[in-house]
Amino acid sequence: MGVYDLTRSTTRGLIAGLCRPTVEGLGNVPKDGPFIVASNHLSFLDSVLVQALMPRPVAFFAKAEYFTGRGVKGALMKSFFEGVGSIPVERGQQAASVQALRTLLDLLEQGDGVGIYPEGTRSRDGRLYRGRTGVGWLALTTGAPVVPVGLLGTEALQPAGKKGVRPQHFTMRIGEPLVFAMTGPGHPLPARRSATDAIMDSIAALTGQERVPHYNQTHATE
Repeated sequence: MGVYDLTRSTTRGLIAGLCRPTVEGLGNVPKDGPFIVASNHLSFLDSVLVQALMPRPVAFFAKAEYFTGRGVKGALMKSFFEGVGSIPVERGQQAASVQALRTLLDLLEQGDGVGIYPEGTRSRDGRLYRGRTGVGWLALTTGAPVVPVGLLGTEALQPAGKKGVRPQHFTMRIGEPLVFAMTGPGHPLPARRSATDAIMDSIAALTGQERVPHYNQTHATE
């Protein structure tokens, strides 16, 4: 068993034992080929939960600081995030974000699964914010199916501004894949926006969250 499989198996066991999550729609995840997980975002732990509970590996972005910490804690954190397949990215820097999307593009071209939060950052009030168009760019550029995911209750595991994790039941709902015509990277912005809006509609149908027509703002602690 490799490091990734061991880390994911261990994490899945802990989640199952402590939280007893409800997971719906696992059969909607493609059995092979590239796919894009597009999820709402309520908790720092969301990526870990999705990576552990999905039947196939999913690579998510993670803040670069998680890979550069010092001492034993830093080494353990780096080992964990590398073990679950996270990709370091400098938040708040546009050039880094573009490069991160191209990293996801490379993984999709290899037939892997990647994850992205169209909202960009965690929702602090539980509402679903307007989707940023990176997910639409990936979908149209590659033609990979987009698997919408709705997380419910994960914010209670680690409320914003609080340290430590509190075991709580949560639900992960996986919707039917959305497939968009592969147009390559040169598609017009309206097509990207339209695809992103369709993805957000699917996420909203899974979560029942109140919609917000504008973008969420990144907080200093994100």
